[in-house]
Amino acid sequence: MSDFFPKWANRLPRQIAVGGILAASLVTAGIWYYFTPKYTRVGYQPIQPVPYSHAVHVGQLGLDCRYCHTGVERSWYANVPSSSVCMNCHKQVLPNDPRLELVRNSAKSGEPIGWVQIHLTPDFVYFNHAVHVNRGVSCVSCHGQINELTEVREEKSLAMFFCLECHRNPAPNLRPLNQVYNLAWSIDPQMQQDMGTRFVHDWKINSPQYCSTCHR
Repeated sequence: MSDFFPKWANRLPRQIAVGGILAASLVTAGIWYYFTPKYTRVGYQPIQPVPYSHAVHVGQLGLDCRYCHTGVERSWYANVPSSSVCMNCHKQVLPNDPRLELVRNSAKSGEPIGWVQIHLTPDFVYFNHAVHVNRGVSCVSCHGQINELTEVREEKSLAMFFCLECHRNPAPNLRPLNQVYNLAWSIDPQMQQDMGTRFVHDWKINSPQYCSTCHR
């Protein structure tokens, strides 16, 4: 055999096997990373059964987030309002608008509208809205300037690195509690950092970074 093949050929099968394992590992790692929400969901904007404009309701009319998302201050979940909440206004405002026919029918029948959920986290991730908004984290930190959107889309990645960036340095995302739902509020970045640093100290914010914080 040695007359036909050089000695290094004896190592060739093992090298091919090791190379195959490394290549498979790199492909798996690439898919694992690039198929996270950072790359697959930012910009996600499904067609909803009823057109709803945050730009009109929040940006122009000044509707408070908590009027519709009633549980956000006391629950892990920012609930979607029932059709009856919509009809509190739309009995008088645009009561016969054809765009709201599904809302009117839903309010009468009690059958919920099939809204398409946009902001999703995996089942193994726990996130509590109440903890964040009650410590000065505004909706815009995770949802972007939703008050300017005529159709909701995923503005920011909800991948783990996004959460960790904030937990490692929460100050830039903290604001006075009376401004949490003022989505148009803004100040100079350096002032924001200084103010946020003060809030971290005064409110004794210790944003954890260990795995069980979110993975329960």
